Amino acid sequence: MRDKVVIVTGGFGVLGRAVAEAALAAGAFVAIPGREPAEKIPARDRLLVLGGVDLTDFSASKQAFAAAAARFGKIDGLANVAGGFRWQTLGDGDLSGWTEQFAMNLLTAATATKAALPYLRASQGAIVNVASAPAKKAGAGMGAYAASKAGVLRLTESLAEEEKNAGVRVNAVLPTIIDTPRNRADMPKADFSRWVKPEDIAKTILFLLSSDATAITGAEILIAGRT
Repeated sequence: MRDKVVIVTGGFGVLGRAVAEAALAAGAFVAIPGREPAEKIPARDRLLVLGGVDLTDFSASKQAFAAAAARFGKIDGLANVAGGFRWQTLGDGDLSGWTEQFAMNLLTAATATKAALPYLRASQGAIVNVASAPAKKAGAGMGAYAASKAGVLRLTESLAEEEKNAGVRVNAVLPTIIDTPRNRADMPKADFSRWVKPEDIAKTILFLLSSDATAITGAEILIAGRT
């Protein structure tokens, strides 16, 4: 990943920060676009933080990606990490949760990808989308979340076919429960040692973005730890 330019959406969150840090450690240049104020992440030589960016808005996303390309000269990889989780049953929940989950998990990935594609075609780069294990089998209260993440898988499959002749690879990772402070607070009696570490997910994402994975596109990789 030395001197590759990687965009990490969701870089203000736990997993996104892990991906960004792993990319920086591997010698990449990294840009993080997101809603949060840029000041929340300290400035570094190889890091560009673009705050106040609504990743569901194509114009804002396009401007952010143009800024990253102007700063670093190109874009080689996109990690679509941005997203969120909301537990609710259909019978007792609010239907607005469905719109919210699709916007957070699927629309952000589609919008960021569309903004990145001209640069990735030029560099013959790669995209890694973060889906989730419930995209394959949803539990109770996970309908909206699982459906939105299943949409991420279908987006991955379709894009892999659409872009393979342009040399752009598109893959997805499907984590189970990620070891984050929020998940520990929500499930205090769980065995945290069985959960997937953000750093381990980041390693897989970086591999898929790297030249070591040039033969892989359209893959859906489960990252389950011991869950």
